[in-house]
Amino acid sequence: MLKIVVAIDNGIITEHFGHCDSFEVFDTEKNQITKIETIANPGHRPRVLPNFLADLGVNVVISGGMGGGAVDIFNGRNIEVILGASGDAKTAVESYLKGELKSTESICQKHQYRDQCGK
Repeated sequence: MLKIVVAIDNGIITEHFGHCDSFEVFDTEKNQITKIETIANPGHRPRVLPNFLADLGVNVVISGGMGGGAVDIFNGRNIEVILGASGDAKTAVESYLKGELKSTESICQKHQYRDQCGK
């Protein structure tokens, strides 16, 4: 089983992982989605979200953008990070499962302004 999390705002993949309103969690088996669950973002604080999601057993995280610290924590916990994604979360997961979704390494360098991430 592979557990994939997508950071979303109003059902769409967000540009900034830490400031998303929620996460869609996809359980998959044999490249098929078997369960989808939405969980609220417990809050944007350093190191909290990567460890929170890792503790849920996540294998892959998909987002539009993400800070370097979060990427480092995920990498340290052997969780694959896919950045540069956009659009519908389920479509992105299906593309990932087909091997079609690749990371653009869109790491956020500044966190003062939400709309600067992913650029």
